[in-house]
Amino acid sequence: MATYELDVRPTLRAGGEPFGEIMARTGAMTAGQSLRLLATFEPKPLFHVLGSQGFTHEAREIGGGDWEVTFTKTAAKTAAPAATAPDTRGPWPKPVQSLDNRGLEPPEPMVRTLAEIEKMKQGEVIEALLEREPVFLYRELAKRGHSWKGDFDGDGKTFRLLVRKGAQEAA
Repeated sequence: MATYELDVRPTLRAGGEPFGEIMARTGAMTAGQSLRLLATFEPKPLFHVLGSQGFTHEAREIGGGDWEVTFTKTAAKTAAPAATAPDTRGPWPKPVQSLDNRGLEPPEPMVRTLAEIEKMKQGEVIEALLEREPVFLYRELAKRGHSWKGDFDGDGKTFRLLVRKGAQEAA
């Protein structure tokens, strides 16, 4: 079967977000096809996203902090998470932690936020300050059973995201 290659290192080094390009490439793949992805970091959040769409992965560091990951389509997409709409019901507790994720290259804000949520107790809230609305993070939060709400501050430059840890995280 076919193996495709996608080198997103130039995009990442320029501060861009290659997620859309990766999803477009993998979205057209069929069982048995592979994608060899070259990145400037180990793309752990992508393992979960593509895993839910029927991909396995093999990752290895290739030097200089760069990674090569081969994603292989093995099955049909699994069920999508429930709603990815924000939770605006009732009052929320005060955040137990605040992360300033501004100025970080994608996907570091998502990786950092998810890692901190894993350390929290059920029902606790974390606040994350971001430079843009985290549309790709929403799916991961929903898949893990977390609630969220957020919006841009009055200046329109900082997106303030609140995440409440759910009862359990999906596998």
